[in-house]
Amino acid sequence: MTEPVAASGIASLAWLLLALPAFGAAVLLVGGKRTDKWGHLLGCATILGAFGYGLALFFDTLGQSGERTSELFLFNWIDVNALKIDFALRLDPLSLTFVLLITGVGALIHIYSVGYMAHEEGRRKFFAYLNLFVAAMLLLVLGNGFVTLYFGWEGVGLASYLLIGWYQYKPEAASAAKKAFLMNRVGDLGLAIAIFMMFNRLGTTDYTEVFARVSEFSSGEVLAITLLLLLGACGKSGQFPLQAWLPDAMAGPTPVSALIHAATMVTAGVYLIARSNPLYNLSEDGRLVVMIIGAVTLLIGCIIGCAYDDFKKVLAYSTVSQIGYMILAVGLGPIGYALGIMHLLTHGFFKAGLFLGAGSVMHGMNDEGNIRRMGGLAKYLPITFVTWTLGYLALIGIPPFSGYFSKDAIIAAAFGAEGWRGYVFGGVALLGAALTAFYMTRLLILVFLGKPRWKELKSEDGREYHPHESPLTMTIPMIILAVGSVGAGWWFASGGRLAGWLEPSLGELKESHGVLSHGMVGILTVVLSLVGAGLAFLLFGRGKQPVEAPLRVSFPVRAARADLYGNALNEALFARPGTWLTRALVFLDLKGVDGLVNGTAALLGGSSGRLRRLQTGFVRSYALSMLLGSIFVLGALLVVRFS
Repeated sequence: MTEPVAASGIASLAWLLLALPAFGAAVLLVGGKRTDKWGHLLGCATILGAFGYGLALFFDTLGQSGERTSELFLFNWIDVNALKIDFALRLDPLSLTFVLLITGVGALIHIYSVGYMAHEEGRRKFFAYLNLFVAAMLLLVLGNGFVTLYFGWEGVGLASYLLIGWYQYKPEAASAAKKAFLMNRVGDLGLAIAIFMMFNRLGTTDYTEVFARVSEFSSGEVLAITLLLLLGACGKSGQFPLQAWLPDAMAGPTPVSALIHAATMVTAGVYLIARSNPLYNLSEDGRLVVMIIGAVTLLIGCIIGCAYDDFKKVLAYSTVSQIGYMILAVGLGPIGYALGIMHLLTHGFFKAGLFLGAGSVMHGMNDEGNIRRMGGLAKYLPITFVTWTLGYLALIGIPPFSGYFSKDAIIAAAFGAEGWRGYVFGGVALLGAALTAFYMTRLLILVFLGKPRWKELKSEDGREYHPHESPLTMTIPMIILAVGSVGAGWWFASGGRLAGWLEPSLGELKESHGVLSHGMVGILTVVLSLVGAGLAFLLFGRGKQPVEAPLRVSFPVRAARADLYGNALNEALFARPGTWLTRALVFLDLKGVDGLVNGTAALLGGSSGRLRRLQTGFVRSYALSMLLGSIFVLGALLVVRFS
């Protein structure tokens, strides 16, 4: 980990990256309805301003020699006894890469939202939430320590809750927002405990000091910390076993799906592991668990994606799967850190474009999301079709599109893992590539190709479908993202450009020497992708497709439609035991603790009431009592005397 220097020059204004979107959110939330007419313009302007400054900061850092790492101190944040935390920003290649991704793709999604949310009441509040999300995400990646990261981490959780639950009058949206919030709290607990362990051992949580002193941790502590950090990553990035919230979050508006679940929030877990690479380098077992989680998750996402008929949910499970590739990559250690970040960047282009394309289709189809009710839309939405298809080709890894350069590199690196790991993880990654091509081709056929099944149908509210192309505010961002889907991967990979740029933050990218060469892996991946796509054409590209999903299906299809029983498993293992424990504690509190306290009070009250009856106020009663007492005492004395 590089020792930072004090920020100077243009970097001394890096606080603007946080201030601009935070200012936009504050104005729109405090200003209320008075900002309705121009709120969306302010929301877009603040993000464009942050992107412009981030671009200038990137080129300024790129022109520097040496380690290109600096810190900007802003103020003393926490100073309580031994806990001393400064609010400071770390400017290095890794954080600046995320800054450009967050603000660049975020700006395009803001512009897209102008058209998509044009008829929504309270649109300025939506843009306020978007600004708040971007500000929190920037704080997460720019913070100079784990506590600052955690502050942004929780801010992202709050903003995502507000955005997912935008249609709060819909029960499914309100439920999805709560589910996302609660499941993320499980991961956040793991991250918090890891931070506590670091402070307990080192007395600091700043990246520079923690990573410079990692040798002071015992092997057990390093393993525990890396696993707890992984738990936090699983929550934010929708990885097994905390992946169930991400597909349900599609209940929010499509721009939310693109911003949170394609390019930014779900990549936070990948950032956390990559940033913590000095810790993971010391724990081979920790990295192995990371690889297992990534491999399991990518298969889960692929399998479930094959069976869903909801447009955005298929893309959501595709995101689960692709994040699994990234987690697998960073779990490989020095041979995979930079590759995971490269796939994260290319994924930001093509997946955001795919989500925005889905929103464009739904915008022209009366918000219809069932792909079985579509078909033949390429003729009616030509720009959406072309841009979406370019993103599709990038996702399934067809050369020369961007996914080919990033995903294939991860598969080759997986085969480069030592011993049996290379065969297992490389094989799983290859299988995932074939399944990805299958379900994405199915999506392409049912939405854009074939006969228009929607012509004889009506929407749920009785309106007929009249598909049409989206306005320029929506199509221009899609076109720009499509350009990135085509060329970003080649540009990042050419000459090791991205790996060299990230070296001060992630270390040198080591070459992997696996059972299969990189060229052979590339050929295998393309062949398997073509086989998966061809199989989808055979099954769905010929004949008339039903407008409703068949009810009688095989067990694997039923299991996939039920999310591989992930929700049922979580309910059985966590929700129900938690409910039973809560009920038991409530019973213990009511009948045990409250019963003891109330019973003691009742005993004392009842006893005092009965004793009070002895005080009658009549002298003859007291005299009779004294006489009886005297007789009793006298009798007792006589018994003792003559016994």
